[in-house]
Amino acid sequence: MITRNLLRRLDLTTLQLLVAVAEEGTLTRAAEREAIAVSAASKRLVDLESSLGVTLFVRQAKGMQLTPIGETLLQHARRMLLGVEKLGLELSEHVQGVRGYVRMLANLSAIVQFLPEDLRAFIVLHERIKIDLEERPSDGVVQGVADGWADIGICSGDVRVQDLVSVRYREDRLIVVMPPDHPLAGQQQVSFSDTLDSDYVGLHSASSIYRRTQLAAYQAERPLRLRIHVPGFDAVCRMVQAGMGIGIIPRIAYESLGQPLGLRAVDLSDAWARRELRLVVRDEEGLSPCARLFFDHLRQIERNTVR
Repeated sequence: MITRNLLRRLDLTTLQLLVAVAEEGTLTRAAEREAIAVSAASKRLVDLESSLGVTLFVRQAKGMQLTPIGETLLQHARRMLLGVEKLGLELSEHVQGVRGYVRMLANLSAIVQFLPEDLRAFIVLHERIKIDLEERPSDGVVQGVADGWADIGICSGDVRVQDLVSVRYREDRLIVVMPPDHPLAGQQQVSFSDTLDSDYVGLHSASSIYRRTQLAAYQAERPLRLRIHVPGFDAVCRMVQAGMGIGIIPRIAYESLGQPLGLRAVDLSDAWARRELRLVVRDEEGLSPCARLFFDHLRQIERNTVR
């Protein structure tokens, strides 16, 4: 019964109003934001609650607060509105001559190291296909593809991919980046435990590289002397250059970002420093023709690389 009532009552205007009330805190401000009369806005919400048989808001003197079931509906409302927005963008692209649209999520390592050239090679062959690329941590990539936010994802090979189809994309190697006067700068290779006497510049806490270094420090029964979190490899290199500590980044990222700053790279001897990046999709057969073309392109690049 609730499902049938949802189909009848969840029009886009009501969804936008629900989000506005949640964000503004009062019906008056929400109605003003959505250019709806307060009385009409109130009736929409009351009718929605009545048709579903639930209470979405707690009405208070200072405003309106979502109930737990209201929070659940809010999350879905935001996703549905984002989906409609993306649909509008895709339709607009088609009107302008674009023949296809592929949504992609990838972790920072893939975006910095491999995707610029791989995307360029694909676009040269298929110039009317547009790629919508968004950076997320590896866990977020997996969840986004599983939830249908993206057609294709690239994540670290050491994260759980749920029920997704997963194939190898590339391999990278993690190195320690440090100032040229660091005591370890003259070494060709070190173990991670040998670096733990130094202060560290770490990536954001959701990154797979940071979480892997945390685990390695725990296994070595040594603390990770973290001085600061930064959002990207370029920021790691700048902080290292400024003397804030040492950092761990992929070698290719070091070659383009750290080497020009005069920093040194030392290989890690630990097995976990050699990583796989993997392509993930919900279902190969369920991909659109454009997404399948792009998926096959990326997979073929990996096959050519290992020959």
